[in-house]
Amino acid sequence: MKWVYISDLADHIGETVELRGWLYNRRGNKNLHFLQVRDGTGFVQAVMDASKSDDALFAQFGSIGIESSIKVRGEVVKDERSKLGVELQVSDAEVLQEVKDYPIQITKDVPNIEKLLDIRHLWMRSPKARAVLKIRSEVIAATRQFYYERGFSTFDSPIFTPNACEGTSNLFETEYFGEPMYLSQSGQLYGEAGAMALGKVVVFGPTFRAEKSKTRRHLTEFWMVEPEVAFLELDGILDLAEDSLAYIVKWVLRTCQNELEALERDTATLEAVVANRFPRIHYKEAQELLQTLKRIYQKGSNQDEEAMKLPDICGLGGKLCRFPKDASNKEVKRIGSDIMKNGLGDDLGAADETALSMQFDAPVLIHHYPAEVKAFYMRRDPADPTYALCVDVIAPEGYGEIIGGAEREVDHDFLVEQIKKHELPLEAFDWFLDLRKYGTVPHGGFGMGVERVVQWLSGSHHVREAIPFPRTMVRMRP
Repeated sequence: MKWVYISDLADHIGETVELRGWLYNRRGNKNLHFLQVRDGTGFVQAVMDASKSDDALFAQFGSIGIESSIKVRGEVVKDERSKLGVELQVSDAEVLQEVKDYPIQITKDVPNIEKLLDIRHLWMRSPKARAVLKIRSEVIAATRQFYYERGFSTFDSPIFTPNACEGTSNLFETEYFGEPMYLSQSGQLYGEAGAMALGKVVVFGPTFRAEKSKTRRHLTEFWMVEPEVAFLELDGILDLAEDSLAYIVKWVLRTCQNELEALERDTATLEAVVANRFPRIHYKEAQELLQTLKRIYQKGSNQDEEAMKLPDICGLGGKLCRFPKDASNKEVKRIGSDIMKNGLGDDLGAADETALSMQFDAPVLIHHYPAEVKAFYMRRDPADPTYALCVDVIAPEGYGEIIGGAEREVDHDFLVEQIKKHELPLEAFDWFLDLRKYGTVPHGGFGMGVERVVQWLSGSHHVREAIPFPRTMVRMRP
């Protein structure tokens, strides 16, 4: 008898097949068992009829607990009520291991996520957790295909590094045969070497940040996609970021319909991403828009409509301000406050990103941040060196930054000054500075956080749900 996966059942209508998996749920009566069976590729109903089954077997399947491992054999028949379009009429079955005390029960109550994370190794079997991980898999597949189609070479960077990439305050230090080494914050610096050799490369691997943050957007271990391209300048970086995200969203919409439905994700918002060009906003325009949003939010939603209209930035002129549904007074007060620090401005805060993203139907590309708040290797704008030739991409619906990138500084002496200014060990960057001595060219790229993209596409509340086993300040197991 042929063993098939649930995802392939529709190709075997009228055939007798074997399923191997686990009992997800069960309902029925003294005459029928409606078994919900899962095997990792999907869920299907298997109907066991008492009149056609061995009495002992029928009784056994009426008592086993969820997540018991089983084999089920029977005929695949059409069932238009099923999402798969089929069900299995059971002729025989076998219990491989009976479970009585599975620690996660099916309930309508909202589960405690911290308790579920304690048993993450089991929680990931649940339909919604499985759906998020499936979307993650497809995001990775889409990413690899996007860069493959465009002639990029995969370029692996080391996880152990002798130096910081973006500052020393968020490094994990370890001992390496008696010498201090660090877990990589980014593969970008090594990617620059790859771009000089191969033209266009993409680094894809784990990165580590020791920031002491407990927000829903932070992990200490996560995966980054980091393309780096010789002769690519800021406009090209923006184009590459937009094209890659649109490609990924379109791919997920095509391959993950069942998963998005299981998560009750509003796919109209994702379809709008594919249909619209991404707005591109200069940092100074973001400042202006944030101050307008703060004034509107503080006055409340019951004010005159004319007072709620937005300035003419990226097509917003005359449109009404959109309010984040769960914006608190504390968050409203934070809007625009970080961005006005130090005279010229500072980096965006979470409240700023949320407020800006709510006004658009696609990711927002904010470029030309003040150079002083960005990494030492970002190139200054020759027209106004107070700004860097950089970009952050903010996801819609308040999901925050998902991409950060820039042109790279090519001036050797200026880079030496910046390394010293940031109190980084100059000797650790000898090889990096060589790239500016031997055939330097304009070049650039960005880093895309896989988990943040998955969090956004799946509609998950916390980035912890977007990786199989999350690592945070307070979570190191399972």
